[in-house]
Amino acid sequence: MDESIADKRKRARAIYRLLTRRYPEVHCELDFKTPFQLLIATVLSAQCTDKRVNQVTPILFKKYGTPRAMAAAHILDLEEIIYPLGFFHSKAQKVKSLSERLITEYNSKVPGNLDELVTLPGVGRKTANVVLGHAFGIPGITVDTHFGRLSRRFEWSASLDPVKVEHEVGALIPEAEWTNLSQRMIWHGRRICHSRKPACGACPLATLCPSFGIGEVDKIKALQLVKRDEDFR
Repeated sequence: MDESIADKRKRARAIYRLLTRRYPEVHCELDFKTPFQLLIATVLSAQCTDKRVNQVTPILFKKYGTPRAMAAAHILDLEEIIYPLGFFHSKAQKVKSLSERLITEYNSKVPGNLDELVTLPGVGRKTANVVLGHAFGIPGITVDTHFGRLSRRFEWSASLDPVKVEHEVGALIPEAEWTNLSQRMIWHGRRICHSRKPACGACPLATLCPSFGIGEVDKIKALQLVKRDEDFR
């Protein structure tokens, strides 16, 4: 018998309570001081770890920490700084074009709404929701690979379409918690619920997760798979 939406919502909120208990103080793991810096860092984090981005952005932002400075930068200098992050040609062009657009259309200010953010070069819904949630305090669901994987393992959504996942999960969890939900899902995916071998035996969600057992169930062995917060700094 299919699970009713009411039962699914009840189960989802029970899981979220456990996630909140496991990760009480969550934050964006990208370092930033301004909405512009967070926007740039999030664009650069595509197919790259936040830890690696945080190693590069202090150098980048010291030279080009504003839209005007970034737009005026020589593309080869941007590429040299961004090189360790991979895909440096396209990323350098995106952050430069993005900065130019902010100047010409938004008076050098990062817009605080989804519809305008997604018109910027290199910015999709995932990036926009990160910026809205962490720079503007506007709730949003960030469906990255971790969030999508966990949503399917929790049977909150069966979809591979990030937009559909965003809407389906959004119907289960109160809107005020969307940003924190996203961060807790991402943290859990990075630390315990890994893509290839989740640490099921060390997971605080074990009693509620319908996918328990797809990974290592022995507690001692599972604990060896758990990553620490320090691994991402």
